[in-house]
Amino acid sequence: MLCRRRGFLSIICLGALVPVFVRADEASLVAALQKTYSACVGIDDSLSDLKKMAGINTAITGVGTATATGATIVGIVKSSVDKELREILSKVDETGNVAKNPSAEDALAVYDKTGGVSSERQRTLSDKSKSLGNWRTGLLGTSTATNIAGVVIASNNKIDGDLQNRIDECIKSVDSLKTVSAQAHLDGLDVTEANTIANACGEWKYADLSVINNRGRGAMISSIVGATTGTVGTITSVAANSDGVRAGDEQKEKNLNTASNVLAGGTAVASGVATIFNATQISAIKKIAKIAEDCERVLK
Repeated sequence: MLCRRRGFLSIICLGALVPVFVRADEASLVAALQKTYSACVGIDDSLSDLKKMAGINTAITGVGTATATGATIVGIVKSSVDKELREILSKVDETGNVAKNPSAEDALAVYDKTGGVSSERQRTLSDKSKSLGNWRTGLLGTSTATNIAGVVIASNNKIDGDLQNRIDECIKSVDSLKTVSAQAHLDGLDVTEANTIANACGEWKYADLSVINNRGRGAMISSIVGATTGTVGTITSVAANSDGVRAGDEQKEKNLNTASNVLAGGTAVASGVATIFNATQISAIKKIAKIAEDCERVLK
């Protein structure tokens, strides 16, 4: 009833309400801070997982690059050995004692009788060629496996819908905190902590998250190419090194070996590109993670 009177008593009533307004503004500020904490904490952990997987994938595709490069080198060495062996066998053909496309064993026996180089040298070259072919196949198979693993990891190592939503919620909570903080400041409250949090976590608004996904997509595509060329190269290498082909059409063997070497080189290039994409994805994640680290440090 007193508050309905005019004059001094009305002023007393208004004064009594001020602490209520202040407490209400303080409660709103606390609620906004709590909401920001709930929305923003935990993002750093998710980004750490992405960074870790990108590092693992860099190592895996690096192995793929090394093994495919090794397969290419082994293939080149094999071609040199095969060339020397063909030169020896071609001289056997000239004696007319064997068929036009003699098997290695037949050629060795006949050529040795014609006074050429020892059959042991030919046998050594033949065994070396076979061994190098097996090595090339094994190295290509390993590179193919690493590229397949790279595809799986890269396809999942990205800012997915769930993480994007969490970051969006963090941005919204920071915007709300800024609004509440501005009003609280006008009402005389200390908003130093709120402003510190808003400044640090507000950087999410300017983060380019697409870089992480784009580089992950590039790594995935490169690994797909590497897995494809590696698979075909492995199959080709097996065929080129089979006993049937080695004892059959010389030109077919040569073509298969050449194709396998080219595919090995292509696999090495694709694996190398995937490795670069994975490495640069780590760099991009680190830059984004710095925002999460700074934000969560002031929240805690």
